[in-house]
Amino acid sequence: MSDHLRAILDCADNERYVLPSGLTVLVRPMPGYSAAHAIVAARFGSIDVHFRLGEEELSLPAGVAHYLEHKMFEDQEGDAFAKFAHTGANANAFTSFDRTCYYFTATNAVDESLDVLLEMVTHPYFTEETVAKEQGIIAQEIKMYQDSPDWRLITELCQCLYHTHPIRSDIAGTCESIAQITPGMLYDCCRAFYAPSNLVLAAAGNITARQVLDACARAGLDQPAARPAARRLWTEEPMTLVQDWKTLRMAVSKPCFGIGYKEEPLAPGDGRTEVLYELLLCCISGGMSPLYRRLYDEGLVNPGFGGEVLRVDGCCCILFTGESDTPDQVEQLLLEEIERVRAQGVDREVFTLCKNEKYGQLVENLENVEDAASQMADFALMGQTVAQQIEMLAGLTAEDADAALQKILNPGRMARVRILPDGSAAEDSGEND
Repeated sequence: MSDHLRAILDCADNERYVLPSGLTVLVRPMPGYSAAHAIVAARFGSIDVHFRLGEEELSLPAGVAHYLEHKMFEDQEGDAFAKFAHTGANANAFTSFDRTCYYFTATNAVDESLDVLLEMVTHPYFTEETVAKEQGIIAQEIKMYQDSPDWRLITELCQCLYHTHPIRSDIAGTCESIAQITPGMLYDCCRAFYAPSNLVLAAAGNITARQVLDACARAGLDQPAARPAARRLWTEEPMTLVQDWKTLRMAVSKPCFGIGYKEEPLAPGDGRTEVLYELLLCCISGGMSPLYRRLYDEGLVNPGFGGEVLRVDGCCCILFTGESDTPDQVEQLLLEEIERVRAQGVDREVFTLCKNEKYGQLVENLENVEDAASQMADFALMGQTVAQQIEMLAGLTAEDADAALQKILNPGRMARVRILPDGSAAEDSGEND
């Protein structure tokens, strides 16, 4: 191992503890910084709609994880946001396909803010009245996402690629599905997925491990706790497509396009393959790739064009999205570039640049309190550390990328979605909304 890599790994080391309750605690003290950032991450997201808890099998309507995220900020005393405002902390939360995260940033009263954060995620409080009153708020959020062309491309591609996997459903659900949510469902979810053993607490910045561990003790998390193990359930997903083409119209200024490839699901904990796919996409369509430079220099795409790997349990797909006045031309150039790289192999210089860029992102995140805490939590949910991620990245080669490309981005597992401006003529292929 090079001295340079060893130095990077040394600076990525953080303090890690697993408490008797099962809670994983990660702390990165950053002397000289004025702010502290703390995040609690739960292994519970929008895809967790059918699961087994002990002998009990539970099914939920779409959008429960996101709905629960909203309701966790309320208790018998009122609103946690008001408590965070009293401590001077800036707090928020988000839900993704496979996780829910609650976090705050503060420069003062950090201990008090930690108490608020841990209290809200470990002591839920729901009533029929408080659950019902959130429906209108979340319905507006659902409509907002439905009006976002970037998000519609992702959701429509997933619906083209997947028959039964819950990745098909919008993270927030639908107005109809959230109307079915009850306090009992939310309590079931807390019992299944908000046990301390299913949570990660990460903190970075002007904070010490002693502060974090003392806050955990005040919340009772230093004591043994029940460790329910919820197991996700879903129907085995075939590798066929639902449909390979879809066109819809929205209020956009220029056409938006998406190309999605359905890939074999990755094994749990297989972060190596996911990172390898990300490097491949960087080589094919990233900012340093010949294709991106041509498309951007010729004005065929804007800076938002690119590819991403979407991977959760039971699902892995590769998506390319963007907007262009000439989407057919851009799609054709992208497909030709994929086949060229498949035949010739990835450009070694570009691969090295992409790999170094990934290094840079990981190390840069270590110097920002919000990114450092979030990065620790993200990798911990996958059973990894930041240092392990960096070391794994170091072992990837261009030859690994060449071999992977022979197995993925198969045209037979490709679907396309096109969003056209309102009033334009739809293309005469596929289904229209």
